[in-house]
Amino acid sequence: MPTAATPTPEQVRRRSLQSGTIGAIVEWYEYTIYGVAAALVFGHLFFPNFAPGVGQIVSLATFGVGFLARPVGAFVAGHLGDRIGRKSTLILTFSIMTVATAAIGFVPTYQQIGVAAPLLLCVLRLAQGFAVGGEWGGAAIVAVENAPRGRRGYFGSWPQIGVSAGLLLGTASVSFASWISGDAFEEWGWRLPFLFSVVLAGIGFLIRLRATESPAFLAEKAKMDAELERRKAPAAILFRDHRKPLLITIFGRFAEAGNYYLFTTFILSYVTTTLGAPKSYGLAASMIGAAVNIVMIPVFGAVSDRIGRVRTFLIGGTLIVATAWPSFALVHTGQLWAIVSGVVLFLALGHAMVYAPLPALYCEMFPTSVRYSGISIGYQMASILLASFTPALASAMVLWADGSLWMVIGFVIVTTLIAMAAIALAPDRRDRELSEIGALHKHADDAPAFSSR
Repeated sequence: MPTAATPTPEQVRRRSLQSGTIGAIVEWYEYTIYGVAAALVFGHLFFPNFAPGVGQIVSLATFGVGFLARPVGAFVAGHLGDRIGRKSTLILTFSIMTVATAAIGFVPTYQQIGVAAPLLLCVLRLAQGFAVGGEWGGAAIVAVENAPRGRRGYFGSWPQIGVSAGLLLGTASVSFASWISGDAFEEWGWRLPFLFSVVLAGIGFLIRLRATESPAFLAEKAKMDAELERRKAPAAILFRDHRKPLLITIFGRFAEAGNYYLFTTFILSYVTTTLGAPKSYGLAASMIGAAVNIVMIPVFGAVSDRIGRVRTFLIGGTLIVATAWPSFALVHTGQLWAIVSGVVLFLALGHAMVYAPLPALYCEMFPTSVRYSGISIGYQMASILLASFTPALASAMVLWADGSLWMVIGFVIVTTLIAMAAIALAPDRRDRELSEIGALHKHADDAPAFSSR
């Protein structure tokens, strides 16, 4: 019978969901404010010797530097998460992210210390990337492994709101800092959101410390302690036995990884630099789009429990392809209502629908012993392949096309079609227990979901 010291299964689920969701929100807030600052002020403060357009591209490229460290963080956190535990690994990544973010708030500018300023900025950005590399996989696993069968899509979708909630909170924080600092925003106001992260981190730590390890991991750890396979690194087992699901995990992200940053980070730069509109237009669009995205992700997570992860994803991918041109066409008008509508159109429909089912789908492709490594490495390898320098690449495309967005639109469509082809090969395991998922060899009853139902 449960006691006060022994949480009930429902309490374990609730705390795990809170840990994954709140922790993800705080970490993505910290990650987002860098992207916003890079789009708005870092070009002037840390790269003043470049021409305005080039300096903006270089500033956005430092945003991509963080992605270089994400696969490293995924390897390290995946190993620790599969061997030591999900909870302790998530606390570690959370600590690294918080320290790095707060430190950015104290970095001197180029005018103060010269070339050391952008170098120090890049080092701290790498630390952020390392932390995020291990964060997503852990947050997704904690939510999915503690979810009841039949609701893993819904539970797994909640940490997914962390990106948009972090974007909303981060953008609101930058907007507030801009308002209270006024003309001094570039002098000191931009530092406030980075320093405020310390307060949010305190809340996140309290929540994560209350969470418990998932029963699936504890059972797997006890079993593996007595096996020879225990001596091998999870990554080695992953690349030896689970190459197909790993490739699906990598290419399945192409629909949302880089494209998300086109409608958040890149849009901020495009609206202010190319269109000459007030920066408040881009900030408003990002905030409203993120708010709608937060609402829709759990909805589509629940939908994936009903119709399947793969079908949900493919419908979302089709919506992205169909709305790519209308979304950017609205943004290109330079009108506030149109910019907001274009961003909301992408984030509320296509993106939410492809992003929501990924945690459950990915967790259902890997056994418990390599799950943290599998989904973290696959997820972050996609980030470095596609998402890392997408904002800078998009800015370059606009320059090459003399201000036109046709190259960017083509990029969105092609990457989404690649993702749809990959996910169509994924199996449908929403009705199976996670403990039943062993070595992922092809079975007659485990065919790709797209062709089996």
